[in-house]
Amino acid sequence: MAQKQQTLSDIEYGNRRVRTQRDVLLEKMNELLPWQKWIEEIRPHYYTGTRGRRPRNLETMLRMYLVKYWFGCSDEGIEDAIYDSYALRSFLKVDFLKEQVPDATTLGRFRHMLVKNGLDQTIHDEIEQILKENNLALRRGSFTEPKLHKI
Repeated sequence: MAQKQQTLSDIEYGNRRVRTQRDVLLEKMNELLPWQKWIEEIRPHYYTGTRGRRPRNLETMLRMYLVKYWFGCSDEGIEDAIYDSYALRSFLKVDFLKEQVPDATTLGRFRHMLVKNGLDQTIHDEIEQILKENNLALRRGSFTEPKLHKI
């Protein structure tokens, strides 16, 4: 698999001296969660693009949905936050040279599809179980505060 070429933003961000709580949270969630399993569970219910807009990358949509939940933002709020935050953009694996962040309407449709098929609760329950197995808990707060802590 070809490695992504670093941009100047990647290099600049990589040279910072402090890792934020946001960085720590997103890195740990990226490591712990069963992304491929969830993608395969969602795929049969996901928009195929036979009419209308081209479907967005399923993993990107799942990651955006979870970030919205973890940070307690509206659909519009998380769309804006991703444009503003290198950490969030990296977690979503969005490369602005190739694509833009999915818009709030697309995220809303994705969220409704998860709810309609009961996948939202399944995913949230699995996250809680994974965190518990790793002696972690997610403390939700304002956008800058959600963090993992030992329990």
